Amino acid sequence: MKNDECTIYIVTKHGYTQRYRKEKNCWTQTCPNGKVRLLTAEQLLSHILPPLAGISPATVGVEPDKQAKENDKIQSANYIPHDLIKKHKRLKSIRAEV
Repeated sequence: MKNDECTIYIVTKHGYTQRYRKEKNCWTQTCPNGKVRLLTAEQLLSHILPPLAGISPATVGVEPDKQAKENDKIQSANYIPHDLIKKHKRLKSIRAEV
């Protein structure tokens, strides 16, 4: 899988979802309100590394574009994969116990 063949989702502890996609020369971040921002690769890493390292309570998920394009036709731009929601809720409950 290449960078431009997938979408990265980050779900925050408050349930907000940010989408990251690779465009021709840069990465784009789509916020929950629909605002699109251009990012460098370094900025993308600074967003996804804290949740991956366990420092941030957010959850990171990656989905191939073929599935994302099909789901975009059916759902709004704020689409979140169901398995990512389940994982986020499970991690949130585990962190609450600790």
